[in-house]
Amino acid sequence: MTKKTYILGNGDMSFMMPHNIRDGSARDGKLLICNQPPFEVVNPYATVMVDFKMMNALAAREINLDAYYWVLGNRPKMFCNTNTGFALQHAGHIREFYQTVPKYCGAEAGIAATNFNCGHLATHYTCVRHQPDEVHMYGFDSIFDHNMRSFTDTVLISDRGDTNNYRLLDIWRPIWNNIFQEFSDTKFVLYHKHPNPKIKTPENVEFVTS
Repeated sequence: MTKKTYILGNGDMSFMMPHNIRDGSARDGKLLICNQPPFEVVNPYATVMVDFKMMNALAAREINLDAYYWVLGNRPKMFCNTNTGFALQHAGHIREFYQTVPKYCGAEAGIAATNFNCGHLATHYTCVRHQPDEVHMYGFDSIFDHNMRSFTDTVLISDRGDTNNYRLLDIWRPIWNNIFQEFSDTKFVLYHKHPNPKIKTPENVEFVTS
């Protein structure tokens, strides 16, 4: 039997996730979401968060993710270390801190942690922790187009000017190829409106357009 996991990103094409995967009625594997989901998702394994922005918003009650378990990266770990009241309050939500950052993300630990975005961490985490045969990925639009729109940005303001967008795309896209190559025995199935990514992908990456 094929072991699957599902990852829901925040891009426009996240809507391609079928409703029976969203509500769990036909879900045959764990589902992880990135930050705040763009639509209702029933009983995901966890939401994955990597930056101070999300932690500050949670602490200020600007957003509420109490309905989910959390998998947190390096910067959320730092936030919890310096905001112990917050950490204690939400200890029941935190599944774990995932602090692994692959060397291909950057030479220095601080830079590498910054380069390793939420989608990267969710994908790397599920491959390491759950070792699926297939990872099905929705809403990862920046792999395919110059499209950095994110549902999270409708809730929390981010710098999405062209200069910053091109900088981030130049950093993020090569990391994806390294992840796909690191887990070469895993099939990655990416859902998008067209099958033409901006990076050259290895043979274990497939595309679904409908």
